[in-house]
Amino acid sequence: MKIWYQSYVDYENGAGYWDRLRPHLAQSAMLPDTELRIHGITPFDSYAHPLVEFRCAREMICNAVQAEREGYDAFIVGHFQDAGLYEARAAVDIPVIALGEATMLHACQMGQRIGIVTINPRFIPWFHHQIGKYGLRERITGVDAMAFEPGQILEAYGDDAKAEEVRQLFEAQAAPLITDGTDVLIPGGGIPMLLFAQFHNHIVGDAPVLNGIPIAVKMAELAVSLKRQTGQSVSRVGDYVKAPEHVIEEFLSHPKGL
Repeated sequence: MKIWYQSYVDYENGAGYWDRLRPHLAQSAMLPDTELRIHGITPFDSYAHPLVEFRCAREMICNAVQAEREGYDAFIVGHFQDAGLYEARAAVDIPVIALGEATMLHACQMGQRIGIVTINPRFIPWFHHQIGKYGLRERITGVDAMAFEPGQILEAYGDDAKAEEVRQLFEAQAAPLITDGTDVLIPGGGIPMLLFAQFHNHIVGDAPVLNGIPIAVKMAELAVSLKRQTGQSVSRVGDYVKAPEHVIEEFLSHPKGL
């Protein structure tokens, strides 16, 4: 089983992150024959803004098509905002699993009231759009934020003092959510998730703090296994109607950024 893991950070700007992500992905796989390969986006997602999300989404969709053509069995969007997720699923037949969606859905099995703490307040409206799209407004009851840019929080990799600062800021923002009844916490991003992975059984006020990276990996493996067994994947009715081949080719050939 070969899985493409699409990071929105490139190695040039996030070497510390990639060096920790590689072994973490390998440890996350359930099946001994699973091969996970990380691919980045350049320029990387360095600023929290919808325009950046859409720019990265276009490259991600192109990469999903490339992954399928190169024989990958599944594609993971390793970025919590999941920009371009539905469009990618409408462009390929291999399973496309997204970090944000996978984590939120798994959290629903661990508690009734879920809270998200993202790295930057500008992500909050985007998260509320995601929550509504996934039909989880009654389950995800709070979204709060720290105050980092994606590029800034990368500096905590390899710096224990900065990592501890991020953890303390996360827990401070999570505290009001816990007081309000939240029973599961999600760090809103792959970068803080991996940073917090070093804290085994990370909890805040008895609420588990989810690391969605292994969840997404295992869901991708499960999706591939189920497709092999049943022949079924996403519905081709509604949001995931498959785009005609000429439309996909037109999308791939159009100059990026235009």
